[in-house]
Amino acid sequence: MSEDAQALSMQERDAGIVRASIVGIVANILLAAFKAAVGALSNSIAIKLDAVNNLSDAFSSVVTIVGTKLASRPADASHPFGHGRAEYLTTIAIGIVVAFAGVEAARESIWRIINPEEATYEAVTLIVVGVAVVAKIALGRYALSRGKALNSGSLRASGTDALMDAIISASTLVAAVIFILFGVSLEAWLGLVISGFIVKAGVDILREAIAKILGGRIDASLAQEVRAAVMTVPGVHGAYDLVLNDYGPNRYFGSVHVEVDDTLTATEIDALTRKVQDAVMEKCDVMVHTVGIYSTNTQRTGEQADIFLALMRLANNDRNILQTHGFYVNEEAKRVQFDMVVGFDAPDRPAVVEGVCQELHRQFPAYEFVATLDSDISD
Repeated sequence: MSEDAQALSMQERDAGIVRASIVGIVANILLAAFKAAVGALSNSIAIKLDAVNNLSDAFSSVVTIVGTKLASRPADASHPFGHGRAEYLTTIAIGIVVAFAGVEAARESIWRIINPEEATYEAVTLIVVGVAVVAKIALGRYALSRGKALNSGSLRASGTDALMDAIISASTLVAAVIFILFGVSLEAWLGLVISGFIVKAGVDILREAIAKILGGRIDASLAQEVRAAVMTVPGVHGAYDLVLNDYGPNRYFGSVHVEVDDTLTATEIDALTRKVQDAVMEKCDVMVHTVGIYSTNTQRTGEQADIFLALMRLANNDRNILQTHGFYVNEEAKRVQFDMVVGFDAPDRPAVVEGVCQELHRQFPAYEFVATLDSDISD
């Protein structure tokens, strides 16, 4: 989450997205009208088609506004976590438009390669294309900038779409210059190459939005901010197992485990967990619904320290083990428990944990070792 987006209220953010989208709608409609008029006067099919493309871009901005409005609807009984993911559906729609534009550009380029036509570049056509390139670059940079500041994937996708259109138009100018100077027509081949980049841009937009809906890894900086906020609460010795579910831009709900002294009472733990929730909400604007508890031995004996050091040595010598936490020794039951984060690259993750427990039991046969396998879900 960008600092600018974090400082904005959701109402201010939504209003900013709508304003930026309206700019896109107006700019694309003006460009479409200008190109349609010039296309009619010059009888240029290419310019007329480009005008239609501007109208589709204006439609993408309309979709962004609709998605923002849907996402801002409050939570209800059917959608208790709100409607924020509607923005990701909007981004998917724009990604499809971008990818489709790339496929169509490739199809048109291949057709022209197979059926070459003599290139004709009129001055009025090149002037219109030049104006379009400048306008689209300005519009694309504006949308990308606002999308970054407002943490809006839809705006960033619209900005990418505009820049891809500018690249297509710029390729026409480059092909025209090459043809005028050297008599070689490369427009179709340039179009084919650029269409590949456009399809990739569309796929990247789709991949990012779909990953958020499916549950992708949360931003590392946000995870670190949440952990830092948890650690500001007196009595918390560690923050682990952070889970944040993304229900739309700047809408996170999750859980975290904290390590505390084993001497705390239920009343003290209740007060501490509420402070954790308040600290995370105040500093990160993230709702932590559940705060799990790990107890730590406040009076660790010499043998307990030896067990802990042995565990650390084993963990440090295995690259698949990313972290161990929740270490606690119950002397009365002779039971040692801990959690172990094993990387997804390990060929057999449960076997890694089992091997550590067996080795610890070999070194300290009087104790039972119970380890919980954790996944590497956040940084």
